[in-house]
Amino acid sequence: MGRKAYEGRIEDADSECAAPGCRELGEYRAPLTPSGPDGPGVYRLLCLDHVREHNAAYDFFAGMSADEILEAQSPIPRHGIRARQFAFQPVGDPPPTWADFDDPLDAIAARFRNGASMKAARAASRFSGAEQHALEVLGLDGQAELSDVRKRYSALVRQYHPDRNGGDRSFEVRLTRVIEAWQTLRKARAFL
Repeated sequence: MGRKAYEGRIEDADSECAAPGCRELGEYRAPLTPSGPDGPGVYRLLCLDHVREHNAAYDFFAGMSADEILEAQSPIPRHGIRARQFAFQPVGDPPPTWADFDDPLDAIAARFRNGASMKAARAASRFSGAEQHALEVLGLDGQAELSDVRKRYSALVRQYHPDRNGGDRSFEVRLTRVIEAWQTLRKARAFL
């Protein structure tokens, strides 16, 4: 039996409606027991009019106490499903942890102090924002010359290339960033 999910009608249905005295074709499933971990529940086939009546009379909360109803309506899941933890693939130096600071506010303040000094350095730099970011990817400062960029690029490509790491492709993202940084810096106006 084929079933069109968008309307619930079963094509090629050949039995009559299960409602007493109805001679219409039973083309719609009406559950008698709910679906569970063992698969779909028991259902009967009804015509369109009787399945509408069945659905209108259906009460999900039938037989539940007030506390069970409140828990079922809660947006906070209380069942034992754990959230999947995302694996962190470290690229470069790991960020500082909260344990590195005596006071959590120091950690927040340090982050903003570094951001303010970086903005000031960028404003005084001879490189654009994208070029400055490329320098950071390569681990260079604003005083770097093209020869320094070329040497650092060559060293990082050798370090992250899969051929140098026994075919390990875990550094592929880092290698891509290094190549993109070189493509940006080799055309920098500061080196012309």
